[in-house]
Amino acid sequence: MAAIWARYNAMLEAQPLLTKALTSLTGFTVGDVLAQSFIEGGDKPYDIMRTVRLGSFGFLIHGTTGHYFYGFLDSKLPGTKPLTVATKVAIDQTIWNPIFGLMFFGYLNAVEGKSFDDYVNKLKADLKTAVMGSWAVWVPAHTINFAFIPPSQRLLYINTIQIGYNVFLSFLGNKVVEKKEEKAE
Repeated sequence: MAAIWARYNAMLEAQPLLTKALTSLTGFTVGDVLAQSFIEGGDKPYDIMRTVRLGSFGFLIHGTTGHYFYGFLDSKLPGTKPLTVATKVAIDQTIWNPIFGLMFFGYLNAVEGKSFDDYVNKLKADLKTAVMGSWAVWVPAHTINFAFIPPSQRLLYINTIQIGYNVFLSFLGNKVVEKKEEKAE
């Protein structure tokens, strides 16, 4: 295990963006596999393309934007004093969290070939749930993150927790939005 950890840290040092993207690919892929296999189950067949979509989101969007966002946040708010940590958590949850939700639902909408109206309906139906659901997990998780985790390890820490959270996101991201019928007047 020590050798794997050393190799991960060497990759993180040599190619931080790629390493974080691969870490997020893993987190989102595992989260969707768990969601489909153990949460949703039933008589639905396993949807490999859904896993590919979520894994690719982790690789292309989550890992890369997380690398830059958390790097920026750490550069502007260095340190681990309680006020600094609280400020980082507040920024993460009031600014980054909704932006992340817009990116997540937008990416899934685009790769599934859905319309802009479908995207807007998805946001109306599920963005608030995603943001508020995030608070239960990420406020305490990021308090630990910003107080105790070295900046270079932040995305690994996030992705470790993200696996469980991705079960929720996978379910929510793939939930069908019921279309409202227009009332005839």
